[in-house]
Amino acid sequence: MATVQLQDVCKRYGGVGSLAAVEDVSLTVADGEFMVLLGPSGCGKSTTLRMIAGLESISDGRLAIDGRPMNAVPAKDRDIAMVFQSYALYPHMTVAENLSFGLKRRGTPRAEIERRVNETAEMLGLTEYLARRPAALSGGQRQRVALGRAIVREPKVFLFDEPLSNLDAALRVATRNELTRLHRRLGATMIYVTHDQVEAMTMGSRICVMNRGRIAQVGAPLDVYRNPADTFVARFLGSPPMNLLPARLHRTPTGARVHVAGSEFPLTRWSDAALANIDEVTFGIRPEDMHLLPAAAPPQPAISGTVASVEPLGAETLLLVDTKGGEVTARLHRDTAARPGETVRLAVPASAAYLFDPDGRAIAADRVPQDEALN
Repeated sequence: MATVQLQDVCKRYGGVGSLAAVEDVSLTVADGEFMVLLGPSGCGKSTTLRMIAGLESISDGRLAIDGRPMNAVPAKDRDIAMVFQSYALYPHMTVAENLSFGLKRRGTPRAEIERRVNETAEMLGLTEYLARRPAALSGGQRQRVALGRAIVREPKVFLFDEPLSNLDAALRVATRNELTRLHRRLGATMIYVTHDQVEAMTMGSRICVMNRGRIAQVGAPLDVYRNPADTFVARFLGSPPMNLLPARLHRTPTGARVHVAGSEFPLTRWSDAALANIDEVTFGIRPEDMHLLPAAAPPQPAISGTVASVEPLGAETLLLVDTKGGEVTARLHRDTAARPGETVRLAVPASAAYLFDPDGRAIAADRVPQDEALN
């Protein structure tokens, strides 16, 4: 397989001085890694993928595959295979003909074509459909044919541009699992573009979160989820997203405290030095880290508010609560009995709190809170 390296890569569509669609992207995808480019529409993730594929020119910076510069190499000579959001199958050809078309164009010997097509069809469960045309296939089967067309080429790098977007929810989960198993089986270098954070969390060896043409954060999925670099990553990665509320710091002889949503909490994870010269912050808490307090519960760090809506989802219940600092969402037990209009208190564990500075950057915690130390 191959290592893919992007160094200060930029893409401008209007020439020098124009607004960059992708700006100063530096990223190394290791040999055999499954890298996911994640972000909202317009963040530059698909443009970055297309520059790797050779479908878009690079305005500035350097792209290399296995150490070989690729900026000026045509797409056909980069030894990559790309799977698009649309299946892009030839409707007049059978599955076997679709799988073998690229190999025939490259002059691959007939026996080798037959071997690769049969192996790929068996791997993807397409053997019994080889004589069918795309119109006689389901959406999931067509997507597997599109995947197979990339696999038979045995390229150095696989590129995926939101390949599951056209599938229904159940089929998307099944195909996602197929892709994960396929990566383990092939050990291939794969770069996958999506706006779906569930796909990113469950499929990627690492994820690269992009925002406005730049890289916001790169890391293992759970590391990025647990330690977001800024409020954008905190809000984007998670469903429901992290609750972010305006807050103000208050310093006392026993340590800093934070005023948020009409309540005050001790900040056991941050020393005075970590919070030096900061007064206004954004307070963050994940929905799953909050729990509903009974009316008779003893005093403890909590946010009070009025239930705006209750969303029972079967396995869990989402509670939307209006507070003095704004609306917060709590992910609670499925048997939660709260009703709209009811006043509730949501516990906020000290170990689960996040702080962000006025520019939206995460303020790194430098202490272990007492409730963590006891575990």
